[in-house]
Amino acid sequence: MLITLLEKINNLNETIFAPLDGIIEKLPLEEWIADAILDSIHLLPFLFFIFVVIEILEFYFSDKMDSCIKKARKRSVAVGALASIFPQCGFSVIASSLYSRRMITRGCLIAVYLGTSDETIPILLAHPEKAHLIVPIVGLKLLIAIFGGYLIDIIAGHFNNPDIINHEDSVEEVLEEAHEHVHDEGCCNHKPEGMNKIELFLHPIQHTINILSFILIITLVLNYLLEHFPITEFLSNSSHHFAQCIVASVIGLIPNCAISIAITMMLIKGTISFGAAMSGLLSNGGLGLLVLLKNNNIKDTTKVVIILLLISIISGCLIEFLT
Repeated sequence: MLITLLEKINNLNETIFAPLDGIIEKLPLEEWIADAILDSIHLLPFLFFIFVVIEILEFYFSDKMDSCIKKARKRSVAVGALASIFPQCGFSVIASSLYSRRMITRGCLIAVYLGTSDETIPILLAHPEKAHLIVPIVGLKLLIAIFGGYLIDIIAGHFNNPDIINHEDSVEEVLEEAHEHVHDEGCCNHKPEGMNKIELFLHPIQHTINILSFILIITLVLNYLLEHFPITEFLSNSSHHFAQCIVASVIGLIPNCAISIAITMMLIKGTISFGAAMSGLLSNGGLGLLVLLKNNNIKDTTKVVIILLLISIISGCLIEFLT
């Protein structure tokens, strides 16, 4: 039903933007620049609609989302992975804060990072012709997150770890601090708490503009590369796809929502393979790694990063081999 609605918006979109398309096409711009501008502008209504829906869900169900994290801290890798699928950076930040206090296991933290989708789902929804990729991407991320998380805890013996703290007061304190990290370091610096219903639409406008700016910049860069460099020839060689998985996984570690946007846009434009995109999206834990670097010791954080990187590379290469 959602895809049908997006297709209707797309048809209306084409009609509304037709006059503007004609004006832009008449401007003395390089074709790759005009295409980037047109592609980005056409995403405007899609992104706004999707971010309004996400904002409403976050506003009315934030308590239930926090409850999921509280359950996840009790060594439930599956709950943490499921919670992280929701397209926002808050879960990885909360999980990082809980882990730094040893309130969840390493496996649970890794599962949240692997499952985090950040801006991937909104970007794909904004391209109805690519929306069919959401199910395989989210499904694979979820399976890998659950399997990887439990495997890490089994190997480390964390199911019987006496160091996991169970004080509810401590959890509430950490959740409050984690939300502050999201508000202070997120792309829009907004606070869901205390918002009125008007702000439910004002923040999506701000968020849409921010994300649209990222998309325009990334699309310009991709179009320029496609226009001036033989990227398609490089991609046609299957042996390079495995190298892409490694590079994409390393890039995915950068704690910024622009990275998930870039990887998703490259997948949409065909500049990276599906396996490579999965590698980058698996290692991209949003702002979570940034919080972990601030609050956790370097030695342990390095272990987390290496494990996350290895799982992402191996998973991407395996997907590449099987597809």
